[in-house]
Amino acid sequence: MFRRRTQDEQPAARTVTVERDRARDPQAPKGRPTPKRNEAQTQRRAQATVPRDRKTAAKQAREARRVDMTKQREALASGDERYLPPRDKGPVRKLSRNFVDSRRHVAELFLPLAVIILVLSMIPNMRFKDISLVLWLLLIVLIIGQSFFTAMQLKKALRERLPNENHRGAVAYGLMRTLQMRRMRLPKPQVKRGEKV
Repeated sequence: MFRRRTQDEQPAARTVTVERDRARDPQAPKGRPTPKRNEAQTQRRAQATVPRDRKTAAKQAREARRVDMTKQREALASGDERYLPPRDKGPVRKLSRNFVDSRRHVAELFLPLAVIILVLSMIPNMRFKDISLVLWLLLIVLIIGQSFFTAMQLKKALRERLPNENHRGAVAYGLMRTLQMRRMRLPKPQVKRGEKV
């Protein structure tokens, strides 16, 4: 009982444990309950459809990716919550989008105004260059001021309407949406301007 094992007994014990480990399925960790029949059948079907050829597997993966991207594009156009990308999913992000889309923002005019200001700054006349500089400054101050005001209102709306949800990143998400022109926003706006959210 308390004696040392001989050299012959030790390797025999090791081979038994190695064989037992090989017999156990490597995919199923120890202590995992036996899968239900329909789960096992689904796994077998998935394994059966995996092609042995690398080119065929790559082609199927491309096709699956294309189908997923098509569904995401359609969801971005229609607002279908099921197929939206993870960054746009959830009631918090939806409220942020609707809150931003129901208001007018100076930031959404940034690109057209930037082009106009840039053209003014290229004119060799010093008066036009001074005007363009003042317009740049005015535009930046207006965007920062309205963004601060929008952020405060959005935080308040999120706290009031969705108090139990995680609001992390929702305000930044909404502010980034204000920088896009309304017709170029994705997901497409679901509310009209001035509509109560």
